[in-house]
Amino acid sequence: MKINIQIERLILDGIQVAPHEHPMLQAAIEGELARLMTTGGLSSELAAGVAVPAVNGAALQLSNDAGSMRLGEQIAQAAYGGIRK
Repeated sequence: MKINIQIERLILDGIQVAPHEHPMLQAAIEGELARLMTTGGLSSELAAGVAVPAVNGAALQLSNDAGSMRLGEQIAQAAYGGIRK
């Protein structure tokens, strides 16, 4: 099964990510979403090919030393919680 996810805009209120960290953050989000969808699947509605205009993710609790990779994983987990329902 091929799944295509397109994220047009990601809003991170109150989180500063340096521009040079954007590629690492993107890679972390993509990798974690792929892992979660491979192991946990999707809701039957989404698996049937429904387009979703927006997904609200859970709030994130971050420490000051959370790097781009950890932040990306947490963002993907929050987003996956919204599409897994």
